[in-house]
Amino acid sequence: MTEPVIKPTLPAIVLVRPQMGENIGAAARAMWNFGLDHMRVVAPRDGWPNPAAVAMASGAGRLLDQARLCADLPDALADCDFVYATTARDRDLTKPVFSPEAAMQDAAARIAAGQRVAILFGPERAGLENDDIARANAIISVPVNPAFPSLNLAQCVLLMGYEWMRQTGTVAAQTTEMAGTDWASGAEVEHLAIHYEDRMEDAGFFYPDHKATSMKVNLRNMWSRMPLTRADVQMFHGMMRQMVRWKERG
Repeated sequence: MTEPVIKPTLPAIVLVRPQMGENIGAAARAMWNFGLDHMRVVAPRDGWPNPAAVAMASGAGRLLDQARLCADLPDALADCDFVYATTARDRDLTKPVFSPEAAMQDAAARIAAGQRVAILFGPERAGLENDDIARANAIISVPVNPAFPSLNLAQCVLLMGYEWMRQTGTVAAQTTEMAGTDWASGAEVEHLAIHYEDRMEDAGFFYPDHKATSMKVNLRNMWSRMPLTRADVQMFHGMMRQMVRWKERG
């Protein structure tokens, strides 16, 4: 008998390439202060498990025990339907931008509708890179002092946790008519992005060479900005395969 799928009730907190174990532990404490317990750690600089993280986590140590270690960001987001990236800097990417309050209200509504939601936090030194943010669906911009915009990793997690706790008591459930399909997972969107990048690379689309990297980032950003269903993904794959076949027939 097939086990029923358990729908997520909380967002996943994804720490991308964190540097110091102490900050990971402090982030775990911040999460547990507001009832968040799903941590994913992507390529931590000092390895995993980390004794410094355990010492700093104090009463939130079980979050570290249950944390999911991921080799890279696509792995961390493979099962996610909607992803927010936290940043205090302006980015040359076209995406919806939320305040922390609006983002957690939106996240609560999405989770109530059955979606898997994740929030990305970048490494302490410089935050998320554009390639990371291109894989997110929206940006959370924290209104801070422009002369000193840097937030400690745990402080940023604490802020999101606080807004999550504030919003979840008042947000009503939201449903979406899916017309016989489901939302595309992170892995399915990643596979679609790679399919298009590979075929367009073969066609010489990424030209000139010095613009190729930014063109690929913008293309990936476009995919993540679109609320794709599985049917949408299958259609886009089919479109590209048909165009390739038509070209090969000459």
